[in-house]
Amino acid sequence: MITRRTFVGSAAALLAAGCTRATGMRPVAASRLAGANGRLPIGFSTLGSPTWDWLTTLDFAAAHGYSAIELRGLLDQMDLTKRAEFQAERLAQTQRELRDRSLVVTDLGASAHLHEMDPAKREIQLAEARRYIDLASALGVPYVRVFGNNYVPGVSREQTLERVARSLRELGEYARPRNVQVLIETHGDFTDSPTLLELMRRADSPGVAILWDAHHTFVQSRESPETTVRELGAYIRHTHLKDSVPAGTGRRYVLTGTGEVPVRRQVEALVRIGYRGFYNFEWEKRWEPTIEEPEVAIAHFATVVTGYLRDALGKS
Repeated sequence: MITRRTFVGSAAALLAAGCTRATGMRPVAASRLAGANGRLPIGFSTLGSPTWDWLTTLDFAAAHGYSAIELRGLLDQMDLTKRAEFQAERLAQTQRELRDRSLVVTDLGASAHLHEMDPAKREIQLAEARRYIDLASALGVPYVRVFGNNYVPGVSREQTLERVARSLRELGEYARPRNVQVLIETHGDFTDSPTLLELMRRADSPGVAILWDAHHTFVQSRESPETTVRELGAYIRHTHLKDSVPAGTGRRYVLTGTGEVPVRRQVEALVRIGYRGFYNFEWEKRWEPTIEEPEVAIAHFATVVTGYLRDALGKS
């Protein structure tokens, strides 16, 4: 039986094996993806804490049992490459501040979207992604997230998919010698498993994999967690978890476990396939300022998902 101790202790080795088997890529700093100091592998995105500075973010994460953070902007700056904490002369101190709290950075969240047809606009997006890859490599972060992101009006599905896949392939080849992998998020128009599998086939790159935003595949594409994980599991390197309820014509994010999204089943589905990445909370406070404050929502996620993981490990 897999226990909490063996799950945490073997995370690095299992992730390395899974990454190599699924993609043929050498492991991307797999040892950094194990929970530290006996903590389970949970993380949260800085998208959920737009008013917290760097040290506040780290201190809150450590105090609430998190092993990791995902960087998606910091304070009023969305472009991480412009923040003082991530400049070359400051990186050693930044890495030390993470180590002092037994934390890692799971990935860098770029805003780059790869559907642009205009060459000049496309290059702007690719340039941003490359900057993030360079920063990830320097900081020792294994993944950079990008978006697909939309079907282009007046352009065929075939052309759009080919453009996105070609961009993924180019970025994957740029990232690979830097020991970074590019993750396309299940987001925008690309949230269903058949389309994501087609993009992986077309990209055909060991430098490319998937970030599973489990909310989007369930809410937008109506896929069960079990279906998504069965279809995409070999490519999933990172996750975004969150809960919501219907609100008018859209959705409202709510505290984990209080809405309609089957977060427990999403966690269980990943545990069953031996997923050894992080279970990451993406609380969209930056875009939705009226939802619960990060002090409440991020602390709540840690408690709830730790429980889900312990229960799932007990069943394994």
